[in-house]
Amino acid sequence: MSSIVGEEMPVKNRIGEMSETITEWRRDFHEHPEVMYDVHRTAAIVAKKLKDFGCDEIVEGIGKTGVVGIIKGQSTASSRVIALRADMDALPMTEITGLPYASKIKGAMHACGHDGHTAMLLGAAQYLAETRNFDGTVVLLFQPAEEGGAGGLEMVKDGVMDRWQVDEVYGLHNYPGLPVGEFAIRSGALMASADQFEIEITGKGGHAAEPHQTVDTTLASAQIVVALQSIVSRNVQAIRPAVLSTTSFHTESNTFNVIPQTAYIKGTVRCFDTHTRDLMEHRLNEIVDLTARTYGAKATVKYERGYPPTINHPEQTQFAIEAALAVGTRVNSETDPVMPAEDFSYMLEARPGAYIFLGNGDTAMCHHPEYDFSDEAAPFGASYFVELVEKRLSS
Repeated sequence: MSSIVGEEMPVKNRIGEMSETITEWRRDFHEHPEVMYDVHRTAAIVAKKLKDFGCDEIVEGIGKTGVVGIIKGQSTASSRVIALRADMDALPMTEITGLPYASKIKGAMHACGHDGHTAMLLGAAQYLAETRNFDGTVVLLFQPAEEGGAGGLEMVKDGVMDRWQVDEVYGLHNYPGLPVGEFAIRSGALMASADQFEIEITGKGGHAAEPHQTVDTTLASAQIVVALQSIVSRNVQAIRPAVLSTTSFHTESNTFNVIPQTAYIKGTVRCFDTHTRDLMEHRLNEIVDLTARTYGAKATVKYERGYPPTINHPEQTQFAIEAALAVGTRVNSETDPVMPAEDFSYMLEARPGAYIFLGNGDTAMCHHPEYDFSDEAAPFGASYFVELVEKRLSS
């Protein structure tokens, strides 16, 4: 694995001066997490701050509850337009950090750092609205429902790219385990697709002491769970990463002496390219059907495709690397791709762009009840957004 190592360079001075304010915004969002599209408080605060900063246009309700802010440069002669995106939503989890600014909302917490993403983009917005040291237009995308609701897709479907004639789009995500101040990115597939499946196996229930008079759905289902693991190991080319995980397996029986009539299996499939994605779905359906029939049972499969892979565009990835080098301490330009999914992928399907990871330090992993965004990372993220604009839209 190769990497690009930059010299120790400070964040933007003005962003550094704003760091305490950005932290205050972030911790307020953290205390008041909102899930999926129900981000009304967060969106209202974002819209008000964009107005206070002097943004040229603010539009609410894009992608149901998203907010779009427009900042024009000192010149717009180039007519170029860059979009910057931050997600606003939290997760339906209970926080156990014990922090003074811990979630006040029962059953909801910012366990993925979207509070930090929103605060960083607000910091960049304030800086850009003050300086306007660029030639073109910046479109700020504050998105709801990244966590399973496809808010990015909803914003695209609402015409956000066409309405403001966006040329390129950029986003970032904090990365626990990567030192604060460091960035990681790669051209091509950075994050996987996220598909899910539900299987219902029907047999013939009966007394557990007389299995010969039944069609045992537990046995059939267990064989299906095992057989599904052969897809990646024996059907997918070794150089094409893929994951199939069975995450739920239960029957309608909760007693010792009943063979159940019905059993249920759920799981997820992750991969990085369309060919592998098609293969995984096809083979899953075949194996489930044939295995169930082998044991005299019947099976139905509900297979749903979720977020597509997050594919960074080569030219825009290089621009992102240059911007990160200017404000960070180190950039790994060939980081390993990861299996979690991200609905920024829909924006990258609509426009060229790049997604980058920002070090969050030695913290709990995302989606853990003890996770917290590192406020020390915020000046790097906000500076990165600013640097992208000033480099790409240089006058």
